[in-house]
Amino acid sequence: MKRVELYARVRHAVMIEGLSQREAARRFGIDPRTVRKMLSYSVPPGYVRTRPPVRPKLDPFIGVIDRILEEDKERPKKQRHTSKRIFERLRDEHGFAGGITIVKDYICGARQRQREMFVPLSHPPGHAQVDFGEALAVIGGVERKTHFLAMSLPHSDACFVKAYPGETTEAFCDGHVAGFAFFGGRWTHLPATHRLSPITLDGVAITLSWRKN
Repeated sequence: MKRVELYARVRHAVMIEGLSQREAARRFGIDPRTVRKMLSYSVPPGYVRTRPPVRPKLDPFIGVIDRILEEDKERPKKQRHTSKRIFERLRDEHGFAGGITIVKDYICGARQRQREMFVPLSHPPGHAQVDFGEALAVIGGVERKTHFLAMSLPHSDACFVKAYPGETTEAFCDGHVAGFAFFGGRWTHLPATHRLSPITLDGVAITLSWRKN
């Protein structure tokens, strides 16, 4: 959470207050290159590996392993190679001098990739999503943390946002009333998110329907 708040403070200092990147780096005690990265993304990006991991002992034999796994697809399940059997073939037939662990790790990852499934993401008209978020705001010249209820219609990418002092039941209900008025209707389907349920709903399920007023 501290990292997210620092991220927002740095962006506010440079983009709203007008500080230079070097001045912001001095104020917050971070490297100027870090400031530059923070200004490149509206939210903190996750870790992204820039290149595949280097496995000097295994890499020359990756092609052999991939070929065995590909051939196994055509064999009955009980006749396919185990990780141990592939290791033994690499050692005996191809002179592999590494350990079995790196072989097993690679095979496990390769088999998981083969089993990956992708479900098309579809949002029919009338479906909505809602959740609370946090942001820093300057109110009366004072910077403070606010909580905002964000309501979106994924089918059209329309959205509505309203800020509150806290994530309360009153804010939740008022935000929905304001959102319904903004969009001119209510939803056919609005799932209660994991974050909203324990904080504002006390476990009460919601069933809403979309109708134009």
